[in-house]
Amino acid sequence: MNTPEWIKPGIYGALVGGALVGILGFSVGGWVTGGTANDMAMEMSRDDVVASMVPVCLDMAQSDPARASKLATIRDTSTFQRRNAVMEAGWATMPGTETPDRDLALACLTALDVDAG
Repeated sequence: MNTPEWIKPGIYGALVGGALVGILGFSVGGWVTGGTANDMAMEMSRDDVVASMVPVCLDMAQSDPARASKLATIRDTSTFQRRNAVMEAGWATMPGTETPDRDLALACLTALDVDAG
């Protein structure tokens, strides 16, 4: 079988072009693998759940009879330990759970704005 001269360079061009498209797509084009997309989706959903639970945390803080003393304790705590102080106050423990949530405690601390008041 006689093959035309242009087939070999055409095949090489297609292979190199395909490799370049793949490399550029994943490095610059924003393409991700299925695992990375799943990790991103899980992180986004976790952030949304935490954001939706912040009003519950604020309501628990508002209705707590010992609110003033707990806020004073949080204010007196170093900046790096305030999240733990919110967790110890019990405001980051959602109804139906037994342990406080660290991400919720941080979001609740931001919403409480303890330095302002």
